[in-house]
Amino acid sequence: MGYARYFRRNWQMYALLVLPITFFIIFKYGPMYGVQIAFKDFNFFRGIGGSEWIGLDGFREVFANHDFYLTLRNTLMLNFLDLIVSFPAPLILAIMLFELKVAWFKKLSQTILYIPHFISWVIIGGIVYQLFGTQSGMINNLLMSLGFDAVPFLSDKNYWLITYLLTGVWQSAGWGTILYLAALTGINKELFEAAEVDGAGRLKRILHITIPGIKPTIVTLLIINLGNMISIGFERPFVIGNLAVREYSDVLSTFVYRIGLESGQYTLATVVGLFQAVVGLIFLLAANYISKKLTDESIL
Repeated sequence: MGYARYFRRNWQMYALLVLPITFFIIFKYGPMYGVQIAFKDFNFFRGIGGSEWIGLDGFREVFANHDFYLTLRNTLMLNFLDLIVSFPAPLILAIMLFELKVAWFKKLSQTILYIPHFISWVIIGGIVYQLFGTQSGMINNLLMSLGFDAVPFLSDKNYWLITYLLTGVWQSAGWGTILYLAALTGINKELFEAAEVDGAGRLKRILHITIPGIKPTIVTLLIINLGNMISIGFERPFVIGNLAVREYSDVLSTFVYRIGLESGQYTLATVVGLFQAVVGLIFLLAANYISKKLTDESIL
């Protein structure tokens, strides 16, 4: 009886949940029906239900494929390097913005830093090729006009790797500052005032108050990033990559696209997708366990 009275009193809150729950059921749980393709010799005309069961043959074929291990290596390598290069950038930017005292300049800086996040990777890819193209890029044209040799930013795998990482920093660093700025506003201002009275400079205040004050946020975000090491977005490596640097740019998401949509091997594509999902789940559960041990807070 108490539950019925509570529901009548708060039915609006439950009504608000109908749309997101429906979305998840249709677009998140509904597609799970297609996971069985990984265990079938999928025939487009017969459909999922009419295709023949092949058990683990698809997994054996994928795990015997050299390209799978190459793309797995590249996925882990790019995510690990992204973690080293891109993870500290939002933290440093957030601290710099937090230390700014001129309000209008702080707001302007935040707006400029947020804008790249809203630009499509297709557009960013066009910008990258216009700037860093070996023959027609603006930077190489400038270098050659000054008597220097052109730099193969997009055709040499090592230069491409640097370009890939720095482009990712430019696109994501500004947006990544939001969580850190929110955490920074929760630090007691009296701590900064007391440290300033005691003669602590700005650097010491940052090292001994600011960073320790947001340590739980830093650790939690780091663990979440470690939990996503096996997954990687499709757009960035696909748009910026090319055949000349395929040794580094070919990742699991582009591998799935190539064998699934281009080659029509839907069974193998589903196997790789299922592999990513299972390993990603294991990484996430492990990340949640480590986060709980280090910060006494669960991320799930």
